[in-house]
Amino acid sequence: MKLATLCYIKKDGRTLMMHRIKRKDDLHFGKWNGLGGKMQPGETPEECVIREVREESGLLVKDPQLNGFLTFPSFDEWDDWYVFVFTAQRFRGKLLDSAEGYLKWVKDEELLKLDLWEGDHIFLPWLDDNKFFSAKFNYQDGRLKDHSVNFY
Repeated sequence: MKLATLCYIKKDGRTLMMHRIKRKDDLHFGKWNGLGGKMQPGETPEECVIREVREESGLLVKDPQLNGFLTFPSFDEWDDWYVFVFTAQRFRGKLLDSAEGYLKWVKDEELLKLDLWEGDHIFLPWLDDNKFFSAKFNYQDGRLKDHSVNFY
């Protein structure tokens, strides 16, 4: 089981996204993602998302908002992934050259045109719904088989 965070940083109608094309062994190679990563022992989801965003982008987010929770059974063929999904609008710092991928501010209306995981096309619009979501996305061989969601 892997615990992780994912953050979508918003500014002026744009979202900071990472194009994961720097490491060939990256599970997300070729995809566009928000920022985030695996939780360390003893970390809260909020501590993890703040640390991961800073490591990957150089930005220090303030008051990240928890929008939802995603479950990905056997996503990497071995482990179930449980992901806390955040948005952040308050941050400071300067973007760095990330070892994980290339960072780009993408217009919100262009987000769904990026090469995203299939499930991202489904849950990204939920970030604007002002409802907490808990969803499960079942993938097989890198393809989305089905999904389910509850809103609160």
